[in-house]
Amino acid sequence: MNDHRRLGRELDLFDTDPLMGAGLPYWLPAGAAVRHALEEYIRDAERRAGYRHVYSPVLGKRELYEISGHWSHYSEDMFPPMDLGGEQVVLRPSLCPHHALIFRSRSHSYRELPLRMAELGGMYRSELSGVLGGLTRVRAIQLNDAHIFCTLEQVAEEARAALDLIRRAYHALGIRPVRYRLSLPGPGGKYVAAPEMWRRSVALLTEVLEGAGVPYEAAEGEAAFYGPKIDVQIADSAGRESTLSTVQVDFHQPERFDLHYIGPDGAKHRPVMVHRSIIGSVERAVAHLIELHGGAFPAWLAPVQVVAVPVSEAEAPAAAELVRRCLDLGLRAELAGPEHGTLGARIRGARLVPYQAVIGPREAADGQVALRLRDGRRLAAMPAGEALSRIQAVVAARRTELWEEALAVSPASAG
Repeated sequence: MNDHRRLGRELDLFDTDPLMGAGLPYWLPAGAAVRHALEEYIRDAERRAGYRHVYSPVLGKRELYEISGHWSHYSEDMFPPMDLGGEQVVLRPSLCPHHALIFRSRSHSYRELPLRMAELGGMYRSELSGVLGGLTRVRAIQLNDAHIFCTLEQVAEEARAALDLIRRAYHALGIRPVRYRLSLPGPGGKYVAAPEMWRRSVALLTEVLEGAGVPYEAAEGEAAFYGPKIDVQIADSAGRESTLSTVQVDFHQPERFDLHYIGPDGAKHRPVMVHRSIIGSVERAVAHLIELHGGAFPAWLAPVQVVAVPVSEAEAPAAAELVRRCLDLGLRAELAGPEHGTLGARIRGARLVPYQAVIGPREAADGQVALRLRDGRRLAAMPAGEALSRIQAVVAARRTELWEEALAVSPASAG
């Protein structure tokens, strides 16, 4: 099995240290490259979908979470408060209270809605040591989070659009969900006591799921304390299921924070908050991708996308020039020169790299490369510029395929 903890260490993606603490992994350069590419993709997808990005602090006063309801419903999963200048501050367990305050800080007209606010932000959960594992259960989380402030009439369309963003991201990443879940409240006191609010929220999400035509299962006891949610479930290499992406409808926090917008009638109206996360936590997403692809990431995510392999020392300058051209194009590239072993050993060492550019005497003399693709295909020698243009096109399109014969190559960039 492709256990991400084993592969993460073997491939130098991430690791842990007892002095940093359990559940607090650090990212090595290769893993950081994967994470950065994933974060860039999400920010770009959100920007194209009309989201505006913000930054908010990872600390908040205890009073903030008392207002939001986290303190009364969720404090067992939060870190203890810290005394600071006579006030108690807390490492945040969620980003939504901060985003509610950002919305509240300015007046808003109905013409501005839906207002889509996104952030890749840190949050913290006081997980017990016994449940921590690799990147899937950690104490410091980087969450792909967003909150849409909208009218009641806009909720269903915004939730449907969020589901569509999730589907497109899964296609680019090669992820297949195992099921969609409508997470409902269950018995017990961990939920906000507002029956009518729950009824409206459940009805809206049910409408969205049925309109999207995806099969789903209802699950009691899995809702957030403030509202129901659509959970997109994935499974790891051992078949264990977990939630990666979510869409939630929240009438609770707009009321708690007294959020409002000015309607066409000139009066104040209460917005609805739609919480949504396309890939959930970056940590859990990368853990799943490591196991799903066995470390052989799609080209756009790979830590190293191109490795230049000179056959002998004589071709090393041409290979180094190819690496420089790759870097100028924004491709992640490395040189595997003769000092790293025989040609066969260097090719085997780069087995997870999507593109191996082998340069022999003829290629060096003619300004060409002979590409070996990770899937075993060997392409005829072609001009270096053409090869890099085609690689760049695949990467820019964020495809899971390594090569597309139909991709056009600009004559100006070939040669």
